[in-house]
Amino acid sequence: MIGATALGIALVVTAMPELGMLAVGAIAAALVAGAFGGDAVVQVVSFVVVSTALIAVVRPIANRHRSQRPQHATGIDALKGKQAVVLERVDASGGRIKLAGEVWSARALDHGSTYEAGQEVDVVDIEGATAIVM
Repeated sequence: MIGATALGIALVVTAMPELGMLAVGAIAAALVAGAFGGDAVVQVVSFVVVSTALIAVVRPIANRHRSQRPQHATGIDALKGKQAVVLERVDASGGRIKLAGEVWSARALDHGSTYEAGQEVDVVDIEGATAIVM
């Protein structure tokens, strides 16, 4: 149980989920010792088996979930592809648009393009606090 506690503290400090799986293995070894009176060899074997099984099963599932993109875009990713209304003329040097209810500085993606007030434009990208439109 002391080992499980030490691994649990290390898990909280480092945020490495593998340490949590090792802590569960240490708890299994403590249960074997307490419930069945297992000697040191049985405790070590139970620790290794449980820890290895958890790492082999849980880690690939966690990696698969970590690599998936969230289904709901948030922040500036949610603004890309949205339509906006030009408030002040937008060209390659700048302008203003109304995007998602807020006023944004904007510039045209194409250097030769200009958009007049009242036109609808599509937001292609966000660079800092400036929307790139076309």
